[in-house]
Amino acid sequence: MAASIGARERVVTVEEIFELRLPVRDVVGLQCRQPNLEGHGEIPLRRLVKEALRMRPDRLVIGEVREAEALDMLVALNSGLSGMCTIHANSAADALAKLCTLPLLAGENISRNFVVPTVAACVDLVVHCVKDRQGRRRVQEILAVGSRVEESVIETSSVFRMSPDGELVVNAASSLEFPALARAGVDVHQLLGAER
Repeated sequence: MAASIGARERVVTVEEIFELRLPVRDVVGLQCRQPNLEGHGEIPLRRLVKEALRMRPDRLVIGEVREAEALDMLVALNSGLSGMCTIHANSAADALAKLCTLPLLAGENISRNFVVPTVAACVDLVVHCVKDRQGRRRVQEILAVGSRVEESVIETSSVFRMSPDGELVVNAASSLEFPALARAGVDVHQLLGAER
């Protein structure tokens, strides 16, 4: 996915340990630092996400979201910044649910009533990958995330799903619109070969 980032875009990556090697010309990598023996000097992921915003990125890429840094990422994405992250889960729906739960670790004043609509507002797609028998990563499902929330449940639609024979197939019944892609000039219905 990162290979589709435009050549003129500034990308800032935030990681615990440098693992991402993005094929992008203008990329700045930020890495966490563990505290010294006296317990000083730690630079956690949450701080790096905030520092990344000062670097005026076009895109923010977070290596892996596991804790309260999810809140800082959502705040950044909700300010109009584009980005992506890795989150480990058993399915695309589970990843979305986890993304709605992790920000709650940031403190008692963060509520689900704030987090769930924020996730719906700034997440467009969830791409769920699995490893096949040969150990290669394969896309199992691409879930479109809608902006409508009812009773703390975000509207979603499976756009692509792996078939029983291992091929990724289009779900022509996918009902969501894609305003972010439409603004970029991409006709998703034409791309999917679906009727309107």
